[in-house]
Amino acid sequence: MVVEDNLLNQKIVSFILQKQNAIIALAINGREAIDILLKDNYDIVLMDLQMPEMDGYSTIQYIRETMKDNIPIIALTAGLFADELEACERIGANACISKPIDQNGLCDLISNLTMEYKK
Repeated sequence: MVVEDNLLNQKIVSFILQKQNAIIALAINGREAIDILLKDNYDIVLMDLQMPEMDGYSTIQYIRETMKDNIPIIALTAGLFADELEACERIGANACISKPIDQNGLCDLISNLTMEYKK
């Protein structure tokens, strides 16, 4: 699942994932992502941190603490700073990557996290 409010970023991430034959669900904010996760199962979530209505931080925290779901979550951010990385770890994100997204790095990270999750 890709949770991203910016249409261009949605298209970029979707393009990368579709090249890997992934089936993608899109959500434009955290509330929509939670609704989707409550209905269906996914292998991984790519979560933008800065979104209106319900941001990525609150959404990840909700997924971990309220839903008790350990699905792998990769936080997506415009700038990867030490305090942001710490915050991502604290709320339960499995990884944090910055935009623009490195296609090979993202695919490797997804592969590693999903293999680990399925163990």
